[in-house]
Amino acid sequence: MLSALLCAACTSLDPTPMLTLRHVNPDEMHKNPAFSQAITVHGPHETVYVGGQNAVDVDGQIVGRGDVALQATQVARNVRTVLDEVGATSDAVVKWNVHLVQGQDARVAMQAFLAELGVPERPPTVTVLLVAGLAHPDFLLEVDAVAVLPIDG
Repeated sequence: MLSALLCAACTSLDPTPMLTLRHVNPDEMHKNPAFSQAITVHGPHETVYVGGQNAVDVDGQIVGRGDVALQATQVARNVRTVLDEVGATSDAVVKWNVHLVQGQDARVAMQAFLAELGVPERPPTVTVLLVAGLAHPDFLLEVDAVAVLPIDG
């Protein structure tokens, strides 16, 4: 009985666990300010999966036909809109998947994307895939993401 009371007292003194992210960049690997090698997530959190975003505006019209920088800017705006809706910012993103049509310059696309969203202080993990095509022949890139948000106890 006494041990049960002591255990109850100990748990009631414990603060609510917090969400912590650990960006892993081993010393034995190349360091790049654009991405982390891995990210661990610990603590109570909500995971947000942002579906693939293309360069379409609110009316469903393609923005920036033939221009990967304009499309990347629109994609970033769409991603931000989704993140805003769930109460997140791009700082909550732990994983970007970028699908880029072959022949497009990844550097141009990522510069425009980050110019719109901002360069994160602690970058997420990033995968860039070159693909033969996307859902519409005028789409030059598609980006999806995984974000984590703390759950307030």
